[in-house]
Amino acid sequence: MIENRCHLFVYGTLKPGERAFAQLCQPFVVATQVAQTQGRLYHLPLGYPAMTPEAGWVQGVLLTFANADGLSQIDAFEEYYPDRPHESEYQRRLHPIYDVNQRPLVSAWIYTMALEHVVALEGQWLPHGYWSEAQAL
Repeated sequence: MIENRCHLFVYGTLKPGERAFAQLCQPFVVATQVAQTQGRLYHLPLGYPAMTPEAGWVQGVLLTFANADGLSQIDAFEEYYPDRPHESEYQRRLHPIYDVNQRPLVSAWIYTMALEHVVALEGQWLPHGYWSEAQAL
């Protein structure tokens, strides 16, 4: 059997226990693992976070999907348009993911936002690299 698993690193509303997980991710998930990646996390006044490709660590969850079928629905939720990335709020890129001890795991898709856009939205840096809706309220 050909292995065609898809990995997605989530750090905000798509994490297990957050508001978008059950509808958008859970139907496709075959495994979850607490993980981290390099970047910087910001809380946006819009009520959700954004990650930028800056120095630092972002805490999240590595989701393993049986295949990539669920990504198009998540792309729409994240306002990522693969055919017109310049119009997208987030960009979806492959990014190295690490376990909690900073040992490499896999490369996974991750949604990042340009720092200029975060600044324009008045994002607040989260120095611990962790976001949850309960803490953001």
